[in-house]
Amino acid sequence: MRAVIQRVTQASVTINGNIKAAIQNGLLVFVGIEDADTAEDIEWLSGKIVNLRIFDDENHVPNIAVKDTGGDILLVSQFTLHAATKKGNRPSYIKASKPDIAIPLYEKMIIQLEKDLGKKIFTGTFGADMKVSLLNDGPVTIWIDTKSPL
Repeated sequence: MRAVIQRVTQASVTINGNIKAAIQNGLLVFVGIEDADTAEDIEWLSGKIVNLRIFDDENHVPNIAVKDTGGDILLVSQFTLHAATKKGNRPSYIKASKPDIAIPLYEKMIIQLEKDLGKKIFTGTFGADMKVSLLNDGPVTIWIDTKSPL
């Protein structure tokens, strides 16, 4: 499972000209799912996201997690995070899960994030043509892969 996490002062998802979800201060999280992902990946990644100390304390040191700021999370599915670009110029998405595997895992990720954050999170719509708008704060952008040792 891969995630791109962005600290934002605002973010929204628009589908067919209608705002589906919007947040103010918090995290915009893009998540990509592959067939090898498990419940353990979901639990680990969710815990990591809500506990990342990337919000500034009173000394302007990134030392506070989103769950401690009262901030929100906007989760957006994004299969292109599994793009393979080594060969040629057209990315391959062979590692990205098909909807029959990815949707249940995405839904479990929503439930786990809500549990770990202690409140409802906001989402895009899986598989929809979404327009994502954000104001990155910092900027702070972090990439996590549950299969990577880094």
